[in-house]
Amino acid sequence: MADSFMARHKDSILVGKNTATKWDYEQGLMLKAIEKIWNRTGEGKYFDYIRKDIDQYVKSDGSIRTYKFDDFNIDNIPPGRALLTLYQQTQPDKEKYKKAADLLWKQLAEQPRTNEGGYWHKKRYPNQMWLDGLFMGEPFAAEYSLLFNHPEHFNDIANQFALIEKYAVDEKTGLIYHAYDESREQKWADKKTGRSPNFWARAIGWYAIALVDVLDYFPKDHPKRIELIQYIKRLAPVLAKYQDKQSGLWYQVIDQGNRKGNYLEASASCMFIYALAKGSRMGYIDASFAENAKRGYAGALKEFVEIEADGLLSLNKTVSVGGLGGTPYRDGTYEYYLSEPIRKNDLKGIGPFIFASIEMEIAEENAVGKGKTVGLDYHFNHEFKKEPDGSSIPFHYTWEDRLHSGFWLWGNIYRELGAKTVAVTGAPTAENLKNIDVYIIVDPDTKKESPNPNFIQPNDIQAIEKWVKNGGVLVMMANDTANCEITHFNELAKTFGIQFSNKNRNMVQGTQFEQGKLMIPADNKAIFKTTSKIYIKELSPLLLTAPAQSALTDQGDVILGISKYGKGTVFAVGDPWLYNEYVDGRRIDTSFENFEAGKDLAGWLLKQVVNK
Repeated sequence: MADSFMARHKDSILVGKNTATKWDYEQGLMLKAIEKIWNRTGEGKYFDYIRKDIDQYVKSDGSIRTYKFDDFNIDNIPPGRALLTLYQQTQPDKEKYKKAADLLWKQLAEQPRTNEGGYWHKKRYPNQMWLDGLFMGEPFAAEYSLLFNHPEHFNDIANQFALIEKYAVDEKTGLIYHAYDESREQKWADKKTGRSPNFWARAIGWYAIALVDVLDYFPKDHPKRIELIQYIKRLAPVLAKYQDKQSGLWYQVIDQGNRKGNYLEASASCMFIYALAKGSRMGYIDASFAENAKRGYAGALKEFVEIEADGLLSLNKTVSVGGLGGTPYRDGTYEYYLSEPIRKNDLKGIGPFIFASIEMEIAEENAVGKGKTVGLDYHFNHEFKKEPDGSSIPFHYTWEDRLHSGFWLWGNIYRELGAKTVAVTGAPTAENLKNIDVYIIVDPDTKKESPNPNFIQPNDIQAIEKWVKNGGVLVMMANDTANCEITHFNELAKTFGIQFSNKNRNMVQGTQFEQGKLMIPADNKAIFKTTSKIYIKELSPLLLTAPAQSALTDQGDVILGISKYGKGTVFAVGDPWLYNEYVDGRRIDTSFENFEAGKDLAGWLLKQVVNK
C-alpha cells in the first residue's frame, strides 16, 4: 500500500481535491506511516521519500512554506513528527528540522485554550475541543517533550485527554462525542453539556490512535501514565461492542449500525484495528482484543482493498471529511455525517491502513520473543557525547541512539519480535543478569574512547560463565583491533573456546562497499534463513577451539562463531555490524541484506533461550 501511494504521489503529496501541495495533517499522517515501513524493512527509499517531501517545505532558517503560525490550527502539527524523525538521523543540515519543530512547539505553547487548558481546535473555532485535535497535537508534543527534556509538559498532555474524558464521553454508551463547546454558543452544541450531537467513528479513531501513540513517549514512572492506560482500557470494550458482527468493521456513525444511509467506513475501521492491536501488544488492554483487531483486519482486506489493473493497491470507502460549524455550516446531525463524499485512496484511510497492517504483521511473529528480555551492555561500552545544552548522554551502540552510531533499529526488531530491550548499566553480576535472557556486549572501551574504561575482570567472567551455563544467550561483538579493548574481551571469550584475532580484514575504501561483502551459502541457513549477502567491514576474524564451532567461514577466516556451553549459547563476531548505519538502507548498496540478517539473527538468538 505504501509503494502504491508513493507511485501515485511521486514528487509530493497532493491532498484531496487540492491542486497545490501544502503543509497539512494528512501529509503528516502519511509520512508517519511511511516511517513505520522504513523501520520495518530497512529500505532507504522510504526515508528518502520523507526527507524529500519535508525538504519542499522547511527552509534552512526553520521557516515552513505554506504554514501560517497565526491560524493557530492544531491540524498543522502532525508533520512535526517527521521533523523529529529527520532531526534524530545522521545527516547534514539537520538543525533546520529542529528549528521547524521548535516553531510548531511555539504554536502549541501559544495555542488558545479553554478555561481548563484544553487546546482550541483552531483560532476560528473558539472554545471548542475536537477529538481530532488529540491526534493532531499530542503525539508530537509527547515526543518533543521527551527528546528535548520538557518533563513538565507531560502533565499538560495528560490534561488534554482528561478533559475529553470529562466532557465528551457519553455516560450511557461509553462512546465519545465528536467535540464539545465550552461556551455552549455553537448551534451544534447541546445547551446543557456543550457536546455535539453524534458519534462520528473517525473522530473516536483519532482519539484512540492518539492514546496508544502518546504512550510510546510518556515516561514509565509518570503518575499520569496510568490514567492514559485507563482511558484506552475503558474504550476498548466499547469499540468491541460496536464492531459489526458480520464484517468485523465499524460504521461511519458508529452506534447507528445499518440504519438507512449508514455504511462501513475505512479510516475509522483501520484506526480501531491499529489501536486494539497495538494496545493489546503493549499490554495496555487485555490480550483478547487482538482477536477483535484480527477480525477487523480480515474485514478491511475484504471490503476496502482493491487491486487495480496496473497492479497498484487502492483503498475504498473513506469519508473525505467530517467537521462542525464553518461555512457552509456543519450541524453534526446524522444526515450531515452521511452527506460528506466518500473518496477512493483518501490519505486519511491509507495512512491508518498501513498503521494497522504493520501491527498485524507484528502480531504474526511476536510470539518468538514474548516474555524474553534482551540486555545490552552499557558498562564495558560506556561512551558519552556532549549535547548542545552542555549535558552528556551515552551514545555509540546503545538502544536509544537513532544516529548511525546506535542500535535503535536492531532494538526495534527485537521489540517487534515481542522481546523487551533493556540497558545493563552495571557490571554483570548474578543480580544484574538474573532477568536477562540475551546479553549483548559490544566493543568494550579502550582508554582512547573512555577516560576511565571498565575492563572485563575475572569476577565479571565468572558471573557471565555461570549465567551462560544456566541457559543464558551471550552475544560478543568485537571491533577491529584499533577500536576495541580486545585483551580483556578475549579473556571472557576464551572461556567458551573463542578468540578474536589480531588480524583485520574487509578493509573498505570509501564507498567501495563490495570490499565488505560476505555471502551466506545456500546450505548454511541455520541462522540466516532469509539472507544471502551481508556487509561487515574491518572485522577481526575468530580463532576457535572446542566447544566453539564456525557459523560462517570465508576464505579460510572464521567470521561468525557459536559455542554451546552448558545449557547456554554464545554467538561471536568481530564487528558490531548491525548498528543503524548498516541496517537502515541509507548508506550501503541495496544489494546487501543487513537488515534482514539482523532480524534473522535476533529471531535465532531468541529461540536459543531455554526456559529457566
